[in-house]
Amino acid sequence: MGQNITIKIAGRLYSFVANTPEDEHRMRVAADGINKVLSAYDGKYPDKSLEDKLVFEAMNEALAKQRAWEEIMAARKEEESLRKDIESYLTTIEKNGR
Repeated sequence: MGQNITIKIAGRLYSFVANTPEDEHRMRVAADGINKVLSAYDGKYPDKSLEDKLVFEAMNEALAKQRAWEEIMAARKEEESLRKDIESYLTTIEKNGR
C-alpha cells in the first residue's frame, strides 16, 4: 500500500516504494547523501568507475552501521548494569528499613 516514488542516484532514475511519508523523506535524504558522497569521490578519484565509488560508499555505510550496532550493544550492557545496581541499591534500602 506504499507510494511509488522515483529518485535520482548517480544520474540514474530508480523506482522505489515508500510505505509512509516519513520513509519517502528518509529515502530522499539518503539519496541526497549518496549523491553528495559520489560527487566528492568524483573529485577525489576521477579515474575510478561509478561501480568502484558505489562500493566505497557501501563499505563506508556498512562500517557506520557496524559501529552504530556496537554502540547500541554497549549501551544496552551499560543499561543492564545500571539497572542491576539500582535494584541492588533498592533491595539494600528495603532490608535496612530506609
